[in-house]
Amino acid sequence: MASIELLGLRISVYTRIARLALEEKKIDYELREVDIFADAGPPPEYLEYNPFGTIPCLKYGEFSLYETGAICRYIDEMFLGMPLQPKEPAPRARMNQIIGILDSYTYRPMVWDVYVQRIVVTGSGGQADEALIAAALPTLKTVLQQIDLWRGDCEFLVGDAITLADLYAYPMLRYFIETGEGAAMLESFPQLNEWMRQMQTRASARATSFHWGDDSEDGF
Repeated sequence: MASIELLGLRISVYTRIARLALEEKKIDYELREVDIFADAGPPPEYLEYNPFGTIPCLKYGEFSLYETGAICRYIDEMFLGMPLQPKEPAPRARMNQIIGILDSYTYRPMVWDVYVQRIVVTGSGGQADEALIAAALPTLKTVLQQIDLWRGDCEFLVGDAITLADLYAYPMLRYFIETGEGAAMLESFPQLNEWMRQMQTRASARATSFHWGDDSEDGF
């Protein structure tokens, strides 16, 4: 079988989503770091695979694919192993709805407006934009309320089997809870908080830690 390469960054939410899918399917792959945030922009050779310069990009033999949603669905449908998408229309639609909400209303405010401001900017000696953080929190609370409602008493976000919805949500929330605002907000949703703890113990989560030398991500 041709080898699989994932071009992206360990610290990237969307790279991690694709890595989680590969890990859950127990597929061997190589992560090749591509710094799209360099001063000169994405490397020219990477733009040959993805002219938009976003990450990740999957290479499998002569086939290459970008856009995380397409990559994850391809991984699930191309390779054997535990399915990551419900077969029935209603739960499959709910999974896609959650992914859409995470893409449209969650990623930017949760990661860039809260985590980056609170952790990255201050960690570099700068001052967080408190207005930006404050403006992001009401939308994020609505997101968590909705996902918590849909999850109900199920083990995962869509029923009792892990799906792509879980793999999308976990990396975003993992960064969010590194902030005081994120940790406090998640604590106000006990069931969702317990889901987060369960996700953190999965081998896939441990194998794809954002932080070098921290494969357990303890401290949540």
